[in-house]
Amino acid sequence: MIDPALPPGWRALARFTADPAPPAWREALAERLGERPRRIGLWAELALYGARGCLDAAGEATLAAGACLRVASTSGARSATHAAAAQAHAGVLMPFGFMQSQPSQMLAALGQHLGWQGDAAFFAVRDTGLLLRMACREAGPAGLLFGVVEDEQGDVLRTAWLRLVPG
Repeated sequence: MIDPALPPGWRALARFTADPAPPAWREALAERLGERPRRIGLWAELALYGARGCLDAAGEATLAAGACLRVASTSGARSATHAAAAQAHAGVLMPFGFMQSQPSQMLAALGQHLGWQGDAAFFAVRDTGLLLRMACREAGPAGLLFGVVEDEQGDVLRTAWLRLVPG
């Protein structure tokens, strides 16, 4: 999911991969957070699981102020998007269903649960290596939290994250 080769001048504080996500990943996330995340949808919850796992592996309680957050996906919030489209087709589009299909909601949930605010962006890409190199050029001394989150119709859930710093 993420090429193990890092851009020159960067080192990994931590890596976290769930490919595929383990069967009890949602329970593990709820236990780690002390509560089950509400109203964010499966894809955003999976992103939070991976990001929190990566920061835990790095020994960081929160993402450092000044760090950049970049999230990539080839599929986006596919399950939520299909569910929202089915609701719209049936004439009963629900606000939370629609919101869960929006990547911005995932970024907001990450900021809230990681105790962080700052430069965050989502990218729909095929080449995550190219995006990682670009993100490293944009990041400053506090580094970067970079993740890939894939929801393939809810059947295959995958997430991989890197916590990178210059050096």
